[in-house]
Amino acid sequence: MGNAKPFKFNGGKMSTLKQAANEFLSHKRIAVAGVSRKGDTAANAVYKKLKDSGYEVFPVNPNAEHIDGDACYPTLDKIPGKVEGVVIGTKPEAAKQIIEDCGKLGIKDVWIHRSFGNGSYDESAIEKAKELGLKVIPGGCPLMFCEPVDVAHKCFRWFFGATGKLPKVL
Repeated sequence: MGNAKPFKFNGGKMSTLKQAANEFLSHKRIAVAGVSRKGDTAANAVYKKLKDSGYEVFPVNPNAEHIDGDACYPTLDKIPGKVEGVVIGTKPEAAKQIIEDCGKLGIKDVWIHRSFGNGSYDESAIEKAKELGLKVIPGGCPLMFCEPVDVAHKCFRWFFGATGKLPKVL
């Protein structure tokens, strides 16, 4: 995450990561791409936390019909109704396609999960998001901001902030 590029959120206005996270989490219908049938991924943790926090959340995985007993959707366009935001928790090479799908569907708010290592971060996905005019948080984790924040994610937020590894905001 140390080489994460600055980004604009909130219609290109100056914004802090906390402001961008709060704006993203103000949405009530959020898709999480990259959930696993095994349930052992960051995407699954994000899905479960958002669901437990009262969000209407939609798991996305082309290879699963159900996640935790809930209907799972193969692609974003199969979700009934409009989602307001998408968390990308896939392998990095899948992120660009999801960004393109967001653009086609008019989904403007995207959070690309990244903690240690690359996570779902892909530079070509970031460039495509900029090209499409999407509001993107290119790293970190929604669980560092989704209240109540657990101790582990508070520590992650502090550590990444102290080491300069949180996504930079223009």
